[in-house]
Amino acid sequence: MTSSNAVDKIETKFQDHILDKSFFRGELSLTVDKLKLVEIMSYCKDELLYDYLVDITAIDNLGIDPRYEVVYELYSYTNSCHLRIKVGVDEADREVSSVVDLWPTANWHEREAYDMVGINFSGHPDLRRILMWEGYPFYPLRKDFPLAGKASEMPDVAFSEPVPLEGGPFVTCPSSDATDKREPRSREII
Repeated sequence: MTSSNAVDKIETKFQDHILDKSFFRGELSLTVDKLKLVEIMSYCKDELLYDYLVDITAIDNLGIDPRYEVVYELYSYTNSCHLRIKVGVDEADREVSSVVDLWPTANWHEREAYDMVGINFSGHPDLRRILMWEGYPFYPLRKDFPLAGKASEMPDVAFSEPVPLEGGPFVTCPSSDATDKREPRSREII
């Protein structure tokens, strides 16, 4: 079975719940109705043998409705093929069903999407922050989050001033020199 065969089977079984089908750079993506997400994902795992959940990510499409999109990357070891399933999430509810019961590895992926973008996964066994501290009131991967960060009133927990972007450990200087000469660690400290 190929990804195209899998998409054909999904479209046949769930024809009224497929919202969009796109083909880009040799990869197929299906956007599905979020109310049927768990049923479609169960079908992908049990019937189409997509036994590996590679990744879950959330995207902020500020200015577009629905604002958020949750993207599931699936892989079938049995058939050696990849499938991408997407679901739109409205700004008003920011909620989608958890798939932890199907793939236990979804636990950390869903927690990260919650922590960074603010997507709630209903039915998740332990939905709490994974990178930011508990009580942090913002979602850093939203497009309306300022690049310089936001000031915090919790100096014991985090920086109280925005961190400057220049001179960070992974910032290189524009130059025609090789990478090892552009890294901050290679520069002389004056």
